[in-house]
Amino acid sequence: MKFSCLIIDDEPLAINVIKTHLSKFDAFEVAGTFESAIDAFNYLKSNPAQLLFLDINLPGLSGIDFIRNLDHPPAVIVTTAYREYAVESFELDVMDYLVKPIAFPRFMKAIDKATNLLQQHDKPLTAALQAEADNFIFVRADKKNVKVQHADILYIESLKDYIRIKTIYEDLIVHQNLSQFTSQLPADKFLRIHRSFTVSFEKISSVSGTKLYVGPKALPIGRIFQKEVKNTILKKESVG
Repeated sequence: MKFSCLIIDDEPLAINVIKTHLSKFDAFEVAGTFESAIDAFNYLKSNPAQLLFLDINLPGLSGIDFIRNLDHPPAVIVTTAYREYAVESFELDVMDYLVKPIAFPRFMKAIDKATNLLQQHDKPLTAALQAEADNFIFVRADKKNVKVQHADILYIESLKDYIRIKTIYEDLIVHQNLSQFTSQLPADKFLRIHRSFTVSFEKISSVSGTKLYVGPKALPIGRIFQKEVKNTILKKESVG
């Protein structure tokens, strides 16, 4: 299996250097090259990639802001002529930081690191590990990846371009829309009740008319969701 790579740099010469270096490694292939982060962002909406080679100074949207706007960023190797962005880049969990001009021995070291990480992620999970993985989700909040157990979630609230994940321990603000996030949760454990709310079945304490309660918190049931909410809860009651 080959790992798919994107090169994002507004300098054609820099793109060619990376392509030439990368051609020496059979496990990687260049799926696309982009001279702007915006074009790469649009590409990633419908095309997967395992590794990005990303410049910092780009037209329209910087490499730093590009990473911040990705809900689930691939592995990133920064390629830049500037050293001063290193700390900020590593705070965003980039895999490596290469300063131009990029010598091949340094590039090879970064590729070795990328190979080890991507191969580790590509290994099939055992049944036990898969079962454990089905019980949590990682989200990007406060500049770090946070592991959230499904059992700890009370409800999720839409905040336009963001969501608030209300857990029994804390509130997490995540740059993601509610529909997309809800689709990543197990359908037998979570229920969309409103255009602005998804709740955990286990945390529902009562339902009254157009209100659903999670503990003392009253949440509205949207008109178009009322039938599904009623049928789902009645089904749960009959199973119980």
